[in-house]
Formats: sequence, structure tokens, C-alpha cells
Amino acid sequence: MGGGCHWCTEGVFVSLAGVTHVDQGWISAPAPDDAFSEAVIVHFDPERVSLAELLAVHLQTHAATSDHSLRGRYRSAVYAFNDRQAERCRTALSVLAADYDQPLVTRVLRYAGFRASAPAYRDYFRRDPDRPFCRRYIAPKVKRLRADRPDLFFSNKQ
Repeated sequence: MGGGCHWCTEGVFVSLAGVTHVDQGWISAPAPDDAFSEAVIVHFDPERVSLAELLAVHLQTHAATSDHSLRGRYRSAVYAFNDRQAERCRTALSVLAADYDQPLVTRVLRYAGFRASAPAYRDYFRRDPDRPFCRRYIAPKVKRLRADRPDLFFSNKQ
């Protein structure tokens, strides 16, 4: 999933119950979206958290209705690994779109490639949540989501 800074995206998703692992880095899709964009690959247990719930969190934690000038680096997208997953994502997004006053810019793209972030930047939020960037950008997203949907969070996460 991509939409904003991969540090933020990773920090949100690793806090969710049912998410088993998050790969942080840059993802590309087939042309014309083949430029690498900041994103994460979310590995999850569908018995504990649904794809629709993950997509709802994704939309709530970045500017999913804003087609701003940095979309090349911060593409608002969900990357699917096969046709069935792509269709499930499109269906869920169409349902979730009803919760927004403006059209979603989030697209479903086919996964084409991944480049991992340098080890120093992986697990950025969990390793040091007191960093200024974490306190300013990531912690408020996690706090807001935890207040709205406490059932989605591990009890021992920030």
C-alpha cells in the first residue's frame, strides 16, 4: 500500500492486530506506473483482520482524496499480486468510497517490483517512537485510529 511516507504507513500497520509483518520500501507497477514509489507490503492473517479493514485504515491515514504534486513519490495505491486480489481491492474501495465527500484518488495497481528501505529506516516507529518525526506524524495517526477502532490494535502497541 502506498499513499504517504513509508515510515508512517509502516508505523500504522505494524500496530494492527492480525498484521504479521510489514515490508517497507518502494514499489513499482507496470507502465505507466513503473516508477518506484514509497509503499509497504502488508502481510496479514485474514482470520484476524480483513482486507477491507486494512484498506479502510489505509484510506484514513493518508490524503486519499488529494491528487497533490508529490503523487509520483507518494502514489496513492493498493498493489495487488493477482487478478482476484485486485478485484477484491476494487470492490472494497468502491464500498469505502461512500464514506468520503470527495472521490478517492487511490488506485488498484498490479505489483511489479519492490526495493526494501535501508535497514536503518525499517521498523522506524517501533524502534524509537520518541523521534520528532514519529511524535509529529505517526503517533497522532495511530492515536486517532486507536480511538476510532480499538478492536484493530494490539493491546501493547502505541
